[in-house]
Amino acid sequence: MSTELKDTTLPPPKRKPGGKETVPHVAAVNAAAASFASLIAKLDYLSPADLEKVRLAYRFADEAHLGQLRNSGEPYITHPIAVASQCAEWKLDAQALMAALLHDALEDCGVTKSELIDKFGSQVADLVDGLTKLDKLQFNTREENQAESFRKMLLAMARDVRVILIKLADRSHNMRTLSDAPREKWGRISSETLEIYAPIAYRLGLNQTYRELQDLAFRHLFPWRYSILSKAVAKARGRRRDLIQKVQKEVELAFTTSVMTVGIAGREKSLYSVYRKMDDKHLSFAQITDIYGFRVLVANLSDCYTALGTLHQLYKPVPGKFKDHIALPKPNGYQSLHTTLVGPSGVNVEFQIRTEAMHVVAESGVAAHWLYKANEPNSPTTDRLGAKWLQSLLDIQDETRDAAEFWDHVKVDLFPDAVYVFTPKSRIMALPRGATVVDFAYAIHSNIGDRAMAARINGEQVPLRTELKNGDVVEVVTAPVSTPNPAWLSFVRTGRARSKIRHHLKTMAQTESESLGEKLLMQALRAEGIEKIPPEEGHYRVVWDKLLRFTGNRYRSELLIDIGLGKRIASIVGRRLVKLLTEQGEKPDALLLSRERFASSEATLGQDAVTIDGSENASVSFASCCRPVPGDGILGYLGRGEGLVVHADSCPTGLKLKSKDSERFIHVEWSDEPVRAFETGIMVTVINGKGVLARVASALASAEVDITHLDMGDESAQEATDLRFLIAVRDRAHLDTALRQLRRTPSVLRAERRSPAH
Repeated sequence: MSTELKDTTLPPPKRKPGGKETVPHVAAVNAAAASFASLIAKLDYLSPADLEKVRLAYRFADEAHLGQLRNSGEPYITHPIAVASQCAEWKLDAQALMAALLHDALEDCGVTKSELIDKFGSQVADLVDGLTKLDKLQFNTREENQAESFRKMLLAMARDVRVILIKLADRSHNMRTLSDAPREKWGRISSETLEIYAPIAYRLGLNQTYRELQDLAFRHLFPWRYSILSKAVAKARGRRRDLIQKVQKEVELAFTTSVMTVGIAGREKSLYSVYRKMDDKHLSFAQITDIYGFRVLVANLSDCYTALGTLHQLYKPVPGKFKDHIALPKPNGYQSLHTTLVGPSGVNVEFQIRTEAMHVVAESGVAAHWLYKANEPNSPTTDRLGAKWLQSLLDIQDETRDAAEFWDHVKVDLFPDAVYVFTPKSRIMALPRGATVVDFAYAIHSNIGDRAMAARINGEQVPLRTELKNGDVVEVVTAPVSTPNPAWLSFVRTGRARSKIRHHLKTMAQTESESLGEKLLMQALRAEGIEKIPPEEGHYRVVWDKLLRFTGNRYRSELLIDIGLGKRIASIVGRRLVKLLTEQGEKPDALLLSRERFASSEATLGQDAVTIDGSENASVSFASCCRPVPGDGILGYLGRGEGLVVHADSCPTGLKLKSKDSERFIHVEWSDEPVRAFETGIMVTVINGKGVLARVASALASAEVDITHLDMGDESAQEATDLRFLIAVRDRAHLDTALRQLRRTPSVLRAERRSPAH
C-alpha cells in the first residue's frame, strides 16, 4: 500500500467488482507492504530501471485493489504479489512481473486497456489483456473428452509464453489458498486444475509446478483419501528413515572412493503420483516400492554415465527399470538417467542422475529460458541451455532471445497446424491452421456445410471464406435453398470439406443432367410419334434391356445422364427406342408425328424446347466466345461430356459447329423471368486522363451493372485506350441502357458490346 494512502479514512466495508470485500484495517496495509518487501528481495537480478517499473506497477495495482479482501481476510493485493513472487522464482523479466501485479486490474477494478498502455506500455497491457481473456474462458470439467482440446486452445490463444507462465503462477497461488474458498467450489476448481493446468505445466516442463498443482488438487478433490495417504507416507518415512540414511551413506562413500564430486538429495514421490499408481495398477500402499528415491547431480554429461556405472557396481539394477532420458529426452525437454536398484534388505530404490543444467530444465522447463538469461546473461551456458531445451522440445536449430518469437516456436511444436474454435454451444473444434468458416461448417455436419449461407464470428457478420483464429466463437447461418458453391474449393483447407463439396456438385450435376436428358429423349420420341418415355416395368422391361445393351449403359438413369451430358445423341437413342417399341407392337401416333414435323418445318421451337433461366448449374454453360444474354437468339449444343453449351445464334463458333455436327444442336429458349444476371463483354474506348476509370466505373454502377473483370491490355498508355470489361446484366435491354450511360460519360469515345472477334 502506498504511504500516502495509509492514513486515509476508509469507508465502511462494501462490495467491489469481483465480489471482494473492502477492509478498513491498518494491519492489512502493513501486511501488504511486508509481502511486497519480500518480493523486492527476490528481484536482485533486475536493473534499477526495471525495478522502478515494477514498483510503479505495484503502486497502481495497490490503489486499484484498495480495500479489497480475499476470502481469507487478507488484502487482495497480496494475491498479485504472490503471483509476481512465483514469476520472480522463474526470473521472468520486468514486463511479466508488472503484468503479474496488474493481472486482475482489468477484470475487477474498472481499469481500461488504454489506461494500461498509457502508464506501462503496450507489451504489458497485451500481457494483462491476454490473462483477462483466458480468465473469461469457462471450462465444464464434466466434459472430460474436451480437456485436451481446451489445454491446447489455452496454449494457442496465448500470444506470449509469459501469459501462460503468469496464469500458472496465478493458479498455483489460488490452489494454495483454496481452503479459504467456499467448500462447494473445491471440486470444480480442483478438477479444472488436474485436467487443464497441471498438464500444461507438464507440457512446458514445469515439473515442480506440475507436482504441486496435482497434490493441491488431490487434497481438495479427495480430502479423506489425501489425509489417509499422507499419514501412511509419513509413517513409512519414519519406518524407512534408517534404511534411507544407510543407502545415502553407502552411495556417498562409493562416489568418494571413485573420486567423483556429486550432490545427493533425497526425493519423495508426490502423494498424487502414489495415489494414481495405486489406482491405475490396483496396488495396495505396501506394494508401492518407489515412494523414496535419490537424485544425483553431477558436473557434466559424461559424468552422468560414469555415476550410473558406480551405482550399478554398488547395487544390482532391477531388469527393465533403466531409462535413458538424456539420449531420448521427453517431449517437454526433460533429461535424466533413471535406474532402479536393489538396496539393503532387498528394498528397491530409484535413482535419477542429471547435470545441474538438466535439473534446472527438469524443474523449470520453458521458464529456464529466462532463468539462465537472468542469472548469467553473458555466459555461453545461457545460449547452450536455451538451445538444448528448444531443440529437444521444438527441434529447431537456433535459440531465440525474443520472448514472442520464442513462444511462436513453442506453439508450432505443441500443436503444429491447429486452430481451436468454439461452436455457439461452447463445444471445442480443432481445425487446421488457415481453416475457414466453410471448413468449420463441414466439420460440424455435412448438411450444415451444404446449406451454409452466411456466418458470424464473435457476433460479427463475416464472409464464408474468413480464416478462423484461436478462441473464435463461430456461428453458421443456413438456408434450405442454399447449395455449395464451386468457388469454395479455392479456399477450403480440410479434406472433408473438399470431398463433401465435390460430392455434392457431382451429385447435383448428375441430377440436372438426368433431368435434361429425360427432356431431350422426350423431344426425340415426340418427333418420332411417341407421346412419352415408356416405364421400365412390365412388358417394357425387355425393351429397356435391349436399349441399354445397345447404348452400353447399366441403368436407365445412367443413359439419361449421358444424354444430358452430350455423350449420347437423343435423336439416335430415340429412334432406336421407337424401333424396339414397334417390334413390341406399339405404333407411332400419326397426328403427333405430323404436328411435330409441321412445327419443325416452320422452324419454330417445339413446345418442349429446353428453357434457360440461369438456375442451371453444372448441366448448362454459356459459351465464352459469344456470352449470350436474355434477349439474344440462342442455340443449344450438346458437347461430348460437357453438357448443354448455349451459344448466340449469330456466333461464328456456334454456326461452324452446327454445320459440322447438326445432330448435337437442340432447341433452347430463354425463360420469361431469368433468375440471375448473365456475363457479357463490352469494350469502352476512352481518352486517357486522371479519373477516367473511376468515371466509367461510376457510370456502370449507376446503370446497376456489376463489373466482374477488367482488362486494360499490356500496351503502354496511348492518347486513347481500350478498356475491356466483363459485366453482369439482366438482359439485352439492361445492356443497352448501360452502353447508353457510358456513351454519355465524359472522356468516353466509344462503348459497344464485344463481338466474338474481339
